[in-house]
Amino acid sequence: MSVLNRLKSVPSFTFPVVAAILLLLLPQLGLSDANQRQLLLIGFLTLLVSGLNLSLGYAGELALGQPAIYATGAYVAAYMGAHGSTDILLQILAAIGAALVVGLLTGIPGLRLGSWSLAMTSFFLVLLIPDITNILINVTGGPSGAVGIAPPTLFGALLTNYGFYLVCMLSVIIWLAFMRNLVTSRHGIALRVMRQSPVLASSLGISVFRTKLVAYALGAVPAGVAGALFANLDSYVSPGSFSFALAISILAASILGGATSVYGAVLGAVIMQLGPSVSTSFQQDALIFYGILLIAGGVLLSDGLTGLITRAWKRYVVRPDHVTRSTTHSPQDFHFEPMAGATLSVKGVSKSFGGNVALRDVSLTAERGQVTALIGPNGSGKTTLLNMICGFYPIDAGTIDLDGVRLDNRRPHEIAGRGLARTFQTPVIPTGITVSQAVLAGRYSPERVSIASAALRLPKFWKVRAHDEERVAQTLAIVGLSELADEEAVSLPLGTRRLLEIARALVSNPSVILLDEAASGLDEGEVARLAVLIGRVRDAGGTVILVEHNFRLVLSLADTIHVLAQGEIIASGAPADIEVNPRVLKEYLGVKDVGAAAAAIEAETTGHAS
Repeated sequence: MSVLNRLKSVPSFTFPVVAAILLLLLPQLGLSDANQRQLLLIGFLTLLVSGLNLSLGYAGELALGQPAIYATGAYVAAYMGAHGSTDILLQILAAIGAALVVGLLTGIPGLRLGSWSLAMTSFFLVLLIPDITNILINVTGGPSGAVGIAPPTLFGALLTNYGFYLVCMLSVIIWLAFMRNLVTSRHGIALRVMRQSPVLASSLGISVFRTKLVAYALGAVPAGVAGALFANLDSYVSPGSFSFALAISILAASILGGATSVYGAVLGAVIMQLGPSVSTSFQQDALIFYGILLIAGGVLLSDGLTGLITRAWKRYVVRPDHVTRSTTHSPQDFHFEPMAGATLSVKGVSKSFGGNVALRDVSLTAERGQVTALIGPNGSGKTTLLNMICGFYPIDAGTIDLDGVRLDNRRPHEIAGRGLARTFQTPVIPTGITVSQAVLAGRYSPERVSIASAALRLPKFWKVRAHDEERVAQTLAIVGLSELADEEAVSLPLGTRRLLEIARALVSNPSVILLDEAASGLDEGEVARLAVLIGRVRDAGGTVILVEHNFRLVLSLADTIHVLAQGEIIASGAPADIEVNPRVLKEYLGVKDVGAAAAAIEAETTGHAS
């Protein structure tokens, strides 16, 4: 137990740093040339797998084109080396540029078309490698391969074997550090959110297409680097090195090691590089072997071997203390920053799905510092209207304005960027992230940080990170979830997940917050807490649109109530007027007189609280 406690106190970055230093010193410690070559090949494969992990594991896009980009980098470096440009850093930079071009040329149409298009585009790119090398035979050497590559130099000096080894391993280490910094920043959380729910990502101000394209293009960078290094390993490049079997081996290594792990790429590369060497007949059965690994990894290891190791580490080493899931503070205990609320105006909006009319000539205005409630029976069009406000559905007629600026002609992430935040009828909480990370996802839009700043840990990153941590901690305290900050978000009960969604919406200090049945599934104490929270948002100057079935909660909070039925607004007014409106009582509560309304309201409220 004492050993485990000591391991627990060691900083997390210690082990990778020690491993990197040891890796760089191995040739000096007597590593044989054969084993040194194996390590170089493992390093190249690690770069390829790591690039795939970024696009597949984090962005959720299957791409099989790593061998083609690998080949691009290799042939670029080979051509330069054969024509007098032997500086390996220049070759790496040129290979990166070429890899980005290929990544963008294949990524843009593949991602635009959606579904399996990127996988198919990249797949055919690999199959075309022999044909492309034949077409460019004067550059690539065709089937015979590129020869006459001069030995690599660095700043004019010829690289020794150990010097070349250092360049290769430093390239791997630098890339892994870059990727680690990227995926542990808010960009990594944005990728996880986007992978599991593009709708949620858009509602948080994340451009799904642009983010996927950036992830795919960045994933091409290590493949280009690996190609440049590979060309200098034997001073020879041939099309046979970039076969379809290599694409499958990269995919198998990604799944086996862990597609959502930085270091899973290393583990997968080690297994796929060293495993086949135990069998002399491996080449003829390579695809069968890779297929078995893909099936086994996909079925038995949802997050690869690194996932098993991580779970064991958390269970037997970290072992978090018992967490009390009760809330001990009220939103009244915390200071709310002033919110720059805005006026949201919906004018004459209509929407049909085929021959089904969902909304017909709907108009309403939500004012700053007010709670505007939208109620109505199931299927009346409430959530449809919210989706149209957020840009998920195009409108058939009418306009939607925010402080006089049209929203209905903008994309969802652009609308979110103008200060609209929302919760969902069914809480959308990505797996694999903690409560604090789930709330942090809501900070993507308000204060931007570039990928370069996050990956290189520039001063802007640290400044924004401090703001993020402060704001997340404050918001978790306001909704009473501070004690659950390090818990896995999806493991929380339904009512707590609804409060988490509200925290995610509030953390951006939005001008308008849309709450879609936020009280559903909450117990009486949580409903009371929610009421206080919404009241504090209103008092701080925020604009709240509340879609809710809990009629008692609506009556106690709303400044204005709009009642939808069959896609039309049948009544609008103050709570006192709506409570006694005969048509509302009939359509919404199913009663015919005011005397029976109190019992119906109580039944409605009790049913939703439970």
